[in-house]
Amino acid sequence: MIGIISAFGAAISWTYACFVWRSQTEKYKSIDINLLKNLIAFLIFLPAFINLHILSDLKSLIILSLSGVIGIGLGDTFYIKSLQLIGTRRTLSIETLSPLLAALSGEIFIDENLALKSYIGIFIISLSLFIILRQRTNLLDNNLPKITEENNFRIYIFPLLSVLCAVLGGLLSRIVFLESDLSPFQTTEIRLLGAIMFLIAVKNFRMNFFLKKLDNNAQKRFLLSIFLGTNLGILLQQVVFKTLPLGIGWTLLSTSPVISLFFAKKEEGQITKVIIFFTTLLFLGLCLIIL
Repeated sequence: MIGIISAFGAAISWTYACFVWRSQTEKYKSIDINLLKNLIAFLIFLPAFINLHILSDLKSLIILSLSGVIGIGLGDTFYIKSLQLIGTRRTLSIETLSPLLAALSGEIFIDENLALKSYIGIFIISLSLFIILRQRTNLLDNNLPKITEENNFRIYIFPLLSVLCAVLGGLLSRIVFLESDLSPFQTTEIRLLGAIMFLIAVKNFRMNFFLKKLDNNAQKRFLLSIFLGTNLGILLQQVVFKTLPLGIGWTLLSTSPVISLFFAKKEEGQITKVIIFFTTLLFLGLCLIIL
């Protein structure tokens, strides 16, 4: 039960945070946002290193650091870039591909098998996702071109890469939990450290501390989004990886598109009955996988 509650909590936290991060992509690069949020989140959870035994957990540390590089360093950068290009609801909708990839990865690499009803649920999710993405909503963001059938494939590469990186990072975390006694707090901090080292190297040790350029209200929203989306979000995600099979865990984490409906009208205009129906159907598909 704790894994299920944690999954929904992570989905809610992440949904709110990504709306705040998207508002910053109008002025700042996605990699700068990702690096700064991870650095602040790392400092908040720094006490997690107190009881860490580096030598005895060296293998787990290496795997978790790689998980952080792939899942947070690369995955979140692609994710934030996707928020900038196609908006929150569309990005989160594409993220629902992750249950299929996670379930297959769990079955192939760590022997976590799927039942027939899970495949039926995945089919429902895939069909609902296809219909949702086919709905034409006008999305104009500064000088970005209107999303059309001619250019949508190129911009959807970023969320797809985000899905691949996130699932691989989750798989590596799940492997560590199966082989070690590390806590979700410790694994969260190690993953953040791996992501930070990677992003700093990519940036050639040049950081953009844009937080001081924001007004007080924007600073407060950004810091809250870091705590909810990065600290609490990743921590709850690690609890999910520790307590639930990878496929089921990612299925629950992928309820974000339903949650995003509460925000999407303000961001992207009218939400049609078709979008509501198939997003609800998508949620029912997720439930079918769980039950």
